[in-house]
Amino acid sequence: MNSLKDQVAIVTGGTRGIGRAIAERCVREGMRVVLAGINETNLAKAESELKGLGGTVLSVGTDVSKRIDVEKLARKALDAFGAVHLLVNNAGIGVGGSPWEATWNDWEWVIGVDLWGVIHGVKVFTPLMLAQNTECHIVNTSSIAGLFVGGAMIAPYSTAKHAVVALSESLYLALEARKAPIKVSVLCPGFVKTNIVNTERNRPLGLRNEPATRSPQEQAFWDYMNARTEAGMPPLQVADQVFEAIRQERFYVVTEPELMESVRLRMDSLLSGGNPQPLTPP
Repeated sequence: MNSLKDQVAIVTGGTRGIGRAIAERCVREGMRVVLAGINETNLAKAESELKGLGGTVLSVGTDVSKRIDVEKLARKALDAFGAVHLLVNNAGIGVGGSPWEATWNDWEWVIGVDLWGVIHGVKVFTPLMLAQNTECHIVNTSSIAGLFVGGAMIAPYSTAKHAVVALSESLYLALEARKAPIKVSVLCPGFVKTNIVNTERNRPLGLRNEPATRSPQEQAFWDYMNARTEAGMPPLQVADQVFEAIRQERFYVVTEPELMESVRLRMDSLLSGGNPQPLTPP
């Protein structure tokens, strides 16, 4: 997609962090923006701010883990603007735990938002884009943790993010086989200055855990993650890289190339028949 002006963008998780930065970049490119988010207060604030930048913006309350909500998002976008040209499946949460210590609620919540949210977006919007038969682009947000061994303490998150990479690769190849005018990118950010490690505020009531005390090992890991995130890349810089990839029709968007060394180490271990190695603090 070279011409973005007046095109229509859908951004899930669009009220804060990477999603908010991408939505702002959409506005500055002259696109019409549909913001999707779960917190109505944050949605209203983001919509007001983006309109203040001169944007044409519609906000739609959306829980991406629910197919009916994503279908409603599509209807509202089409009713308002008649088409969708850029879909950014960005909504995500960060919840950790080892494979057996993460609770059933943790697994259900993370897989629901981080994986099913992307599946719902792909399933609902791809047929609409195919029917339009115009240049379109889909961006699925994974993580650098979707490309290497993310560590012992983020099993639900790593599982979902690896699956998003696989889904995105399959989507890319299927669309290429059809010679469809729809391109795909998978965004694999490293540490970005967002609130992703503090997502408990949005956990649904039915999926909340009983209060629990973290072990010293767990606390050390999350202290590390908080510090790295706080010192991370500004979201607007990530948005710039996303739009560069859209214009170049580039699939993989890795925001911190130095982290690709961890990917190489994983591949070396795999090819040599070795065992997984921890690549982040345990």
